[in-house]
Amino acid sequence: MDSLTQIVLGAAVGEATLGKRVGNKALFYGAVAGTIPDLDVIVGSFTDTITAIEWHRGFSHSILFCVLLAPILGWLVNYIEGKSNVGWKAWTRLFFWCLLTHPLLDLFTTWGTQLFWPLDYRFAFNSIFVIDPLYTVPFLITTIWLMFYKKGSRKRWILNTTGILISTAYLMSTLIIKNVVTNKFESALDKQGINYTKISTRPSPLNTVLWNANIDTKNRYYVGDYSFFDKNDTIRFIPYPKKRAASTHLLKYEGIQRLIKISNGWYVLQKRKGHWYFNDFRFGLIPQEDGTEDFVFSYKIMEEGADISAFEVPKTNRDAKYLLETLWLRITGI
Repeated sequence: MDSLTQIVLGAAVGEATLGKRVGNKALFYGAVAGTIPDLDVIVGSFTDTITAIEWHRGFSHSILFCVLLAPILGWLVNYIEGKSNVGWKAWTRLFFWCLLTHPLLDLFTTWGTQLFWPLDYRFAFNSIFVIDPLYTVPFLITTIWLMFYKKGSRKRWILNTTGILISTAYLMSTLIIKNVVTNKFESALDKQGINYTKISTRPSPLNTVLWNANIDTKNRYYVGDYSFFDKNDTIRFIPYPKKRAASTHLLKYEGIQRLIKISNGWYVLQKRKGHWYFNDFRFGLIPQEDGTEDFVFSYKIMEEGADISAFEVPKTNRDAKYLLETLWLRITGI
C-alpha cells in the first residue's frame, strides 16, 4: 500500500499496543515502524533493475525481518526514551506488531509480499489497489482525532478501535467482492466459449467498484472489466496476442527468465523502434488520450553479451487528469 496508509496503520497499531502508557509517542514510533519495510526501495536503488524488483517486498516484508529488527528498535527506543519506564520488551512488542502489519496489509495488493522469506514464494490476494481512499481516509480521521485526547482515556481507545475495525472490515470485504466479481468473469467466459488456463482479477485504481480481469489462453491474453454500475451484464473481452515466437531468442537470457518469474508468467515481449520491451501484464494497461495504451510496468531490454539489462520505462508522460476522468466514467458504468 501507499506510504500514507502504512503510516496510519503503523500509528494505530502503535496506539493499540502502547498508547495507554506513552500516549502520542506510541503513534509516532508506530508510524515510523510502518514505513521501515518500504525502505527496500532505497536499498534497491544501489543495484540493477531486475535485482531491485526481486528485493522489493522480499526480506523486509517477512516475518523473519520483524523478529530480527523489533528487539533492536525496541532496545534503541527504550534507551532514547529512558524516562518512559516501559522497558525494552514493551517497545519491542510495539515494533514487532507495527512492522508485521505492514506486509500483512500488502498481501492484499497485486504485488504481494514474501511473508515467509527465505521461502521463494510471493503471496498476493489482488483484492485492493495500492491507494484506496475508502480504506485510508476513515482510518486517518480517527487516528488524527484521537491525538487530542489524553493517553488512557476511553474516547481515545474508542476512536482507535473504531478506525482499526472499519479499515479491517473494509479490507476483508474486498475478498468477498473479489470472489463475487471473479465468478462474474468466469460465467461470462463460459457463455462466450473462451477456454482459458488462468484468470487473474484485481480492482482498478482507487476503488473496489470497477474490476479488471486478465485471462490466459494458449496464444493470447484477454482483458476485460466489470463495474457494479454496469447496465449491461455482457462483459467484453479484448484479445491481446502473446506473439511468443518472435521473442524466442530472448528466453536464453537469465535476466529474461528472472523477469518472467517476477511476473508469474504474465508477460508480453514486444519490439518497438528497434528495442525489445518486457511488459508485466499483471498490472494491465493504461489508456492514453490518443487512443493508444501503455503497460503500467514496462522495461526496456538491452542485450549485453551473455545476458541482458533492463530499465523501467518512465511514467512521466501519462495525463493524470485524463486517466481520472476515464476511470470515473468507467466506474459509473459508461
